[in-house]
Formats: sequence, C-alpha cells, structure tokens
Amino acid sequence: MTHKSKIIQFGETVEGYNIPVLNEREVRAAAGISFVFMLIALLLIIMKGNFLLIKYTIILFLTDMLIRVYINPKYSPMLILGRLIVSRQNPEYVGAPQKRFAWKIGVAFASFMLVLMVILNSYSVLSGLTCLFCLAFLFFESAFGICLGCLVYAFFYKDKVQYCPGEICDVKNKQEIQRTSAIQLLILSLFVVLVVTLVMIFNEEFKRKPTNLWQRFSTQVSTGSLTTPTPLG
Repeated sequence: MTHKSKIIQFGETVEGYNIPVLNEREVRAAAGISFVFMLIALLLIIMKGNFLLIKYTIILFLTDMLIRVYINPKYSPMLILGRLIVSRQNPEYVGAPQKRFAWKIGVAFASFMLVLMVILNSYSVLSGLTCLFCLAFLFFESAFGICLGCLVYAFFYKDKVQYCPGEICDVKNKQEIQRTSAIQLLILSLFVVLVVTLVMIFNEEFKRKPTNLWQRFSTQVSTGSLTTPTPLG
C-alpha cells in the first residue's frame, strides 16, 4: 500500500471485519458536538435574529464533512475531538460504507446551506428546513445511536449493508427487553397528560420573571421583614 493510499481512504481495517469500519463512539461524540453548535446558532437566529454563528458553523461543518468523505475520517477535526473524548471507552465498530453515504447527505445539506445563507446571505423556509433536517440527523445519531442516513443506504443497498449501529439495518425479532408492553404505553400516555396538565395550570405563574435570591434575602434582612415565599396559585 502506498503512502498516498494510506492517507486517502475511508474506514479502517480491523481484524474480524471483512469491510472497512469506523468507531461509532467517536462518530456519536462528533455528532453531539456538532448538534450543540448548530442548535445554539439556530436559537440565536430565533431569539435575536443573529446569523453570525450559523455562518461560521456551516463553513466549518462542511469543511469537516468534506475531509471525512473525500480524504479520510481519521483526519476529520470533529472526529479527532470525538476520539479524544471517548478514548477510554471500548470501540464499537460499524461499517464504513453506509457512514460515507450518510455523510454525503450531510455534504449536500451543508453545501445547500452554504449557498443560501453564506454566499447569498439570505434566509428562507428552504434554509430553515435544511437546518432542521441537519439537526434531526445529528440528534438521532448522538442521542439514540440511530444513523438515519444509514437507513437510507440500507433501503437502496440492502444486500451490501453490514455492521450498522445497533444492527438497526437488519430485520430481526425483538428480544424481550426491547418489547414495549401495554402498561408501559399507558404510563407514557399518562406522562404526556401530566405535562399538558402542568402547562395548563401553571403556565401563567411560571411566566413570572425570577428575582435574585440573595438580593431578596438581603433586602428582607435589612428591613426586618423576612417572609415566606408566596405559594403558587
């Protein structure tokens, strides 16, 4: 193998696996970091109309994705950071081909956002939806270990897909611990009802702006008027 082929490649050779693989723990860590930055950037747009962070995020995200897909995931800055974070955990190997397909979707999303939001310096429903799609892909990867792009790959290349995270690409019977009972679904439904009830009862009360605890306490001490907090309702 030449020096060039060692630099430009996708996935790593691990004994016991017949295709190149990646460490899913690193991938999830990198997805989580990207998700946080993109979410903060989106919140800044929604709350303050500030598009500065999202433009930097798009450029850096696209750069990282291009390195992953067309050079080598080993040299992706975000995956290097992910490797440092999870270096004490045992690796979880997943197939590299479906990850490359998923990351090509990421390149397409990021390129589209680069044109709309950075080059054209515009915003629209299209850029908003694309951003939400990116957030969804990153969130599912980091929070649940579900690679949505890998599922798309499995749909088109069912006979080729191997070693998906959690074997999600394989059709199989669920084990007992994976099944959801009627009682569990009832509990989940009741929890949703509880959330709705809390919002209906306490929403106006919870909208009240909090006061500084120490300032309130010092004021009450100085005036000699220590009182108990006013109950909700």
